[in-house]
Amino acid sequence: MPIIPQTDEVGEIIHLAKSGRLIVKLSATGAERVKAGEFLIDGSGRRVGRVAELLGPVKSPYASVITMTDKTSRLVGSKVFGGGFPKKQRDRSRGFGRSRSRS
Repeated sequence: MPIIPQTDEVGEIIHLAKSGRLIVKLSATGAERVKAGEFLIDGSGRRVGRVAELLGPVKSPYASVITMTDKTSRLVGSKVFGGGFPKKQRDRSRGFGRSRSRS
């Protein structure tokens, strides 16, 4: 697995909420960069979760993250990095079921 450069770091996981979500304290660069819906990954490149919402003051925000792993308690205290946004799926309903005129 590729090692993620430290410049891509967006914050640190500080808490596991009762709801099962992870609370991430965003760094200064992470606060500007992270948006709701973005994936976060750990230092080894594995997906940790997806940002559900941004919380707290604008100068030092937190992110609520919906986890994508069962090992959430081990993640508390670890650094997280930006992992991009999910790809939009194509609308497969278009084009199917059309009647074709045969000449």
